[in-house]
Amino acid sequence: MPVGDPRSSRAVYPGTFDPFTDGHRDLVDRARRLFDQVTVLVAVNDEKRPTKTGAERALEIRAVLPAGWENVTVAAWSGLTVAYCRQHGAGVIIRGVRNAVDAEREYQLAAMNETLGITTLFMPARPELATISSTVVRAAATQPRPSRWKPMHR
Repeated sequence: MPVGDPRSSRAVYPGTFDPFTDGHRDLVDRARRLFDQVTVLVAVNDEKRPTKTGAERALEIRAVLPAGWENVTVAAWSGLTVAYCRQHGAGVIIRGVRNAVDAEREYQLAAMNETLGITTLFMPARPELATISSTVVRAAATQPRPSRWKPMHR
């Protein structure tokens, strides 16, 4: 991207965010310090069977972000992330990477987005947050919790 390009100060952090985790929040915090404007882009993709609508997830995310994070916006979007970036003048897509499996998958998406003119910036998860995923959090939330612990007898 040319120096002085107004898009260089805008980034988009896309994801399903079902739910929004501490790892997501940490990544937004770090990204907002690098860019003038960061948009948390909630993917509206019914194939992933989210627990809530994109609009509901976007509202929940905005509610948990500190009020002082004025350069962070949250939006729901049902199209390609690259299309959102073009429409809103963002030149960078932020992607979190927790491990080598994430890196390989994300690299393929980044290469495609680069051919479409949008750069991807990979941000590694902090080690203490790397094991957290929305899938694990969602699964834990749906597990029944015993009312009290009972020891096993032999």
